[in-house]
Amino acid sequence: MRRIGYVLGNGTSRKKFNLSELKDKEIVYACNAVYREFLPNKLIAVDPKMVHEIVNARAHYETEVWTNYNKAYEKYAGLNYFQPSKGWSSGPTALLRACLDGCQTMYIIGFDFVGLEGGRKVNNIYAGTPNYKGAHEPATYYGNWLRQTETIIRDHSDREFIRVVTKKCYNPNNFSALNNYKTITYDVFKEHLHK
Repeated sequence: MRRIGYVLGNGTSRKKFNLSELKDKEIVYACNAVYREFLPNKLIAVDPKMVHEIVNARAHYETEVWTNYNKAYEKYAGLNYFQPSKGWSSGPTALLRACLDGCQTMYIIGFDFVGLEGGRKVNNIYAGTPNYKGAHEPATYYGNWLRQTETIIRDHSDREFIRVVTKKCYNPNNFSALNNYKTITYDVFKEHLHK
């Protein structure tokens, strides 16, 4: 039986999806502030501000937290460190963690890449909350996320990557050449969840 991983980014495309639908799934990976509303099996945070927030909220005692080593974290017990660290963003790092854990099929949710309003504004569910940009600030450059995600998919050609999208989601042209990558809508994804 194929091991399935669900990897959550925080793009606004997942706004209408109820994360509680994943509570009984085998393994859920998620990034940063998602712990405020949903505890995944593995929480990935590489931004020091988010790591401190997660520890101060004591979420690292409730779920497995993964980050890059930082001397400032030595005072914290219960964190897991990537060895070696690639120095990547949280979303691609979560996807890589799923691969390293042996997931053969990965559903990628909330990986929107580009900003809102034609790529100009921040595209993050938590925009405007502590440790995030304001909702009307310029979007963060997405090229690194895109390149890191593509690298993982290419390097794990024996795995299946299924990105869940809305009609308005950006679909990178170069991803279409990846035989182990496809997109599905949220409606189709919900059918997959309840099979």
